[in-house]
Amino acid sequence: MDLFRRMFDAAVASAKPANCLPSHLPAPPRGRTIVVGAGKASAEMARVLEVHYPVPVEGLVVTRYGHGAPTTSIEIVEAGHPVPDANGERAARRILDMVGGLTADDLVICLLSGGGSALLPLPAPGLTLADKQTVTAALLRAGATIAEINGVRRHLSAVKGGRLAQAARPARLLTLAISDVPGDDPLVIASGPTVSDPTSFADARAVVSRYLVDVPAAVRDHLDAGKDLFAEPWGDYVLVARPADALAAAADVADQAGYNVVSLGDSVEGEAREVAVRHATLAKGFLAGGEKVALVSGGELTVTITGDGIGGPSHEYVLALMIACGGDSRLSGMACDTDGIDGATDAAGAWFDAGTLALAAAAGLDPLDALGRNDSGSFLAALNRQVVSGPTRTNVNDVRVTLVDPR
Repeated sequence: MDLFRRMFDAAVASAKPANCLPSHLPAPPRGRTIVVGAGKASAEMARVLEVHYPVPVEGLVVTRYGHGAPTTSIEIVEAGHPVPDANGERAARRILDMVGGLTADDLVICLLSGGGSALLPLPAPGLTLADKQTVTAALLRAGATIAEINGVRRHLSAVKGGRLAQAARPARLLTLAISDVPGDDPLVIASGPTVSDPTSFADARAVVSRYLVDVPAAVRDHLDAGKDLFAEPWGDYVLVARPADALAAAADVADQAGYNVVSLGDSVEGEAREVAVRHATLAKGFLAGGEKVALVSGGELTVTITGDGIGGPSHEYVLALMIACGGDSRLSGMACDTDGIDGATDAAGAWFDAGTLALAAAAGLDPLDALGRNDSGSFLAALNRQVVSGPTRTNVNDVRVTLVDPR
């Protein structure tokens, strides 16, 4: 467990705003500096900006409940995630109003991080927050990817898909973003409120159809009638932290511990239990070759919920990986979300080692039953195999590790 925790902590530290943001702050403008933003890291980003910026600023950022940070001149609003709520809607409307009416002498700094999509839920005209809540919840439950969900959100929004950038004209705009998405696509991070959107309403309709999601009539009408907006890009966009950086930091810890690091990439997607089986197969292959290896991967997995249990993608991955490894004492694994919260749990993720299956048997716990009910969170919590960090106030997606030690 010690090595797993050190790898997780190193990954998180690489993406802490205090470590990655200050070097990217711009020179002050002739006019005002307005700071806006959204995401699980946005409050901490705002706090760090206030500490390091040489002139007074003003503004508002919205973050998830429990992820706030102490600031002086930038207001912090906490709101619902992953399903948006009224606090997020009001904050998004205020942000849109805040960047209007500025001049070319003014500067807007937009702080974005993972979770920003749910936290800026300003519906397009004719839609309600309830409409967006229904669609978001249905797509999450159906197992849609974050890119697919954000694509739909952009076309139901008055602020995403570049609309915030358009509202800020003619002020200078700088977006500072912490990426939590595979490929680090600015359009997907927080659904791209400050970048132009090349996707179409037809693309959004295709996602809804693909997952057989039953959406409100107003949403269907809006998607059917919507006119695509391919606005010219406005402003500069800088990634201050990426999943690849976090994965590299975790890999360095494993390397120093004597493992040959094999990276499976920072953009792994798919059903958590299916990816776990593939990774277990890879681990067994290295084991057969007598190699001491750390398999590391990032990205964001999904869970199609069919049971009534408690868990999240990282927990389900760990449970499925443990089952697939079959109790081999030479294999162990961990998966954690770098924001500190995995799914419907209060833990960042979980881990298993050689004795976990035996411990479960002694406690009368059936791992296959837990997996079938999507109850990985309860199962691993009962065995004291969770990684609990609390909100980290950053978010560069998941870190997964499988350790192969022939000894």
